[in-house]
Amino acid sequence: MVMFDTLVSLAKRRGFVFPGSDIYGGLAGTWDLGPLGAELAHNIKNLWWDHFVKKHPENYGLASSILMPEAVWSASGHLDGFSDPMEECKKCKKRWRVDEIQGRPTSKRTSDVQICPECKGELGEVRQFNLMFKTHAGAVAADENAVYLRPEIAQGMFVHFKNVLDTMRPTLPFGIAQIGKAFRNEIAPRDFLFRAREFDLMEFEYFVRESEWEEHFEKWRKEMWAWVEKVGITKDLVHELEVPKEDRAHYSKRTIDFEFDFPFGRNELYGLAYRGDHDLVEHAKHSGADLRYTDPVSGEKFLPHVVEPTFGLGRTVLAVLLSAYCEDELGGEKRVLLKLDPKIAPVKVAVFPLVSNKENIVAKAREVFEMLVPQIETRWDDIGNIGKRYRRQDEIGTPWCVTIDYQTLEDDTVTVRDRDTGNQERVSVKELVSYFQERLK
Repeated sequence: MVMFDTLVSLAKRRGFVFPGSDIYGGLAGTWDLGPLGAELAHNIKNLWWDHFVKKHPENYGLASSILMPEAVWSASGHLDGFSDPMEECKKCKKRWRVDEIQGRPTSKRTSDVQICPECKGELGEVRQFNLMFKTHAGAVAADENAVYLRPEIAQGMFVHFKNVLDTMRPTLPFGIAQIGKAFRNEIAPRDFLFRAREFDLMEFEYFVRESEWEEHFEKWRKEMWAWVEKVGITKDLVHELEVPKEDRAHYSKRTIDFEFDFPFGRNELYGLAYRGDHDLVEHAKHSGADLRYTDPVSGEKFLPHVVEPTFGLGRTVLAVLLSAYCEDELGGEKRVLLKLDPKIAPVKVAVFPLVSNKENIVAKAREVFEMLVPQIETRWDDIGNIGKRYRRQDEIGTPWCVTIDYQTLEDDTVTVRDRDTGNQERVSVKELVSYFQERLK
C-alpha cells in the first residue's frame, strides 16, 4: 500500500483535499475538499443514495437540521454518555485520548504513572471529556437557549419518525435515510480524513419487528459488502469485527465493524448496529409523543426495533483513494495513477487538441469538448505535450482521454485512450457520447 504521506501530498497537490483554513496555518481536525475532492465526494454520495435509497423504495430520504436542542441529547443519552477518557500532560498541557497511549489503563489510575508521548512529562488522572459542540440560539447565551451541533445524524431520523409515519404511511419494514454533517470535539484528531472534528455521514435507520431483526441485520450486512465492491474499495483490505458487549455503544445489542487496513493500522470504516427500540423508547418518554407504529392489519401498536448501517464519507474517500492508488510502468516510463471506478471518478473524460497552435485542430477539439460537457464530466487540457497530459490525467484518475488530431479533420474520428491499460482506439465523434455512457453503466 502507498505510504500515507505520499497520498496526503497527492491529495493536496492535485486538488482533492486541503487543510482547513490553510493560509492561516490550518485548524486541527478540519479538512476541506478541493475541486476534485468535492466532485469525488459528490459522486460517492450519489452512488450511495442510488444503492441504498433509490433501489430500495421502502427507504425514505430526510435532511434534518444540524442544530438540535439539549432535550434531544438528554433523551438520547449523549449528554451523559458521549465522552472519551482523556489525560492531560502536567508539563506541556497537551491532551491525549487514553486509547492513544501505550500501556494505558481503561479506568482511573491509582499508583501507576503515565508519560506524555510528546514531552515525556507526567500525565494527570483520567477524566471524561464530552465530545459535543455546545452553543446558544438567539441573542442571549442562557442555559435555556443551549443547542448542540449534532455528533451523529441518527437522532434527526428518530425525532422525525412520527412525521414520516404520518406523511408517508409506510409499512414495516422501512427505513429513513440521510446524508449530512456531524461534529465531534475530538481530543486528538489525527490520520488525515480518518478522525476529524467535522465530517459527513451516510446512514439510515431501518425499522423492523423485533422478531425479524436478525434477518434484516444479515440482509444489510450483505448489502454493505456489495457497496464496498461497487464504490471501488479493495475487498481484501476490509474485515468484519464482531464488537464485544463491553465495547459497544450503550444502545447497541449487536454491532459489526467493517474495518479497513489503513497505512496507520486496521481501523473502523463502517458500522452495522442493532439498536433495539432504545431510541424510540427514550424519545417517546422524554417528549411525550406517541411514537408507536400501528399494524395496518391487526391494529396492534408497538415501537419498532432498528437496524442501523452507518458510513463515514471522509473515511470512504480515504479508503477509495488508498484502494485506487497505483504505481506502474507504461511505455518504459514510471507513472502514478488512481484506478478509480469510472462511476465515481471526478473527471470522466479529458479532451486534448494534439497541438495547441493549430487553429483548426483546437476549434475541432472545442467542438468535441462542448458536445461532451452536458452529458459527461469532461475537462479540457492543452497544457504541455501529450505525454505530460496523459500522466496528469492518470494521476487524478480520469478513465479516458480523447485526442483530436490531424486524422480527425479527415474522417471525424478521435483517439480514445484507456487510463489503466494505455490502449488507444479510434472512435467516431458522433458515437463518443454513447461510447462513454455504455462504459459508465
